Amino acid sequence: MDNSLFTHFNELSDPRLDRKKEHPLINILLIAICGVICGAEDWVAIARFGKLKEAWFSQFLDLSHGIPSHDTFNRVFSLLDQEHFSQCFSEWVSQWANKIKEVIAIDGKAMRGTKNKVHNLGPLYLVNAWCCANNVVLGQVPVDNKSNEITAVPKLLDMLDTSGAIVTRDAMGCQKDIAAKIKEKGGDYIFGLKGNQGNLYDDISLYMSSIERQEVKVDYQHHQTIDGEHGRIETREYWVCDVIDWLPEKSKWDGLNSVAMVKALREINGEQSVEYRFYISSLSIKKYKQFTQAIRQHWQVENSLHWCLDIGFDEDRWKSKIGNCAANMAIINKIALNLLKQEKSAKVGIKNKRLSAGWDENYLLKVLGVV
Repeated sequence: MDNSLFTHFNELSDPRLDRKKEHPLINILLIAICGVICGAEDWVAIARFGKLKEAWFSQFLDLSHGIPSHDTFNRVFSLLDQEHFSQCFSEWVSQWANKIKEVIAIDGKAMRGTKNKVHNLGPLYLVNAWCCANNVVLGQVPVDNKSNEITAVPKLLDMLDTSGAIVTRDAMGCQKDIAAKIKEKGGDYIFGLKGNQGNLYDDISLYMSSIERQEVKVDYQHHQTIDGEHGRIETREYWVCDVIDWLPEKSKWDGLNSVAMVKALREINGEQSVEYRFYISSLSIKKYKQFTQAIRQHWQVENSLHWCLDIGFDEDRWKSKIGNCAANMAIINKIALNLLKQEKSAKVGIKNKRLSAGWDENYLLKVLGVV
């Protein structure tokens, strides 16, 4: 079994009373992780997987009291401190992300199955950090029912090493406090803008549109990319400008250096559509190519993380919201996803990798990083 899993998650404090600790916490964690890697998607399936693989697990774990029941898995994960668990997860994954960071995309995702109509409670909402270069999840923070992403993002940033990285956020995360936090931790930011930013959006959209029409004569950088497949052609044009001393809000944003506009022209089966998007950034205009790459890479958080969790792990079907159960299960899913993505020998999708791990114990060991 991967020593780094033992090392990082063995530090977790056990929430159970001493007299009720028949099964070591590390056993419960590792059986759950392996079960999810191999396709289990609820506590009954995880416990059943453990029973069927008991002889295999006994090579690595002390199974004096056998395999925990599904009720034990449910109870332990509902009690387990999700903040400490999430911190251990971030420390564990840093073994990959410290090598190359580049772009860290932050975005939120709901576990839709946890919505409680009886008590009029919305689904559990998690803010996730995705490392684009390493193709791994760096961390998660749940959003309080009475709050929103704005309060959760600073907590997530506190868990991460963002020095030297470019942190990207959509318009919901375009907040002065978040910008200041990123700069304080040695990173740069690119934030999307929307109409709810008021004068900031209006000023920048008017300014950049005037630059596109060459009505304003200032220095700027222009870049274009063209992509096409399956009958779709998308041309993106980027304008980046750092002549922004005139901007009334410039001094209120820590490290604000440049503003940008993206024009996305899509042609699908002969029909065209155009979309304009606007951004603020702490990046120097000299790094305009990094800027354009970072904007493109931001969407990996949707395609490589959220889509995989929905399709590859069927995460939206998870219903239990008792205690910390759902948030902790989301961490287990992300541990499994990171391990599966780091395993490169099988050229198949996440679902087929999960099936392969369940069928072949040697492949499961590969996923765990043992062989």
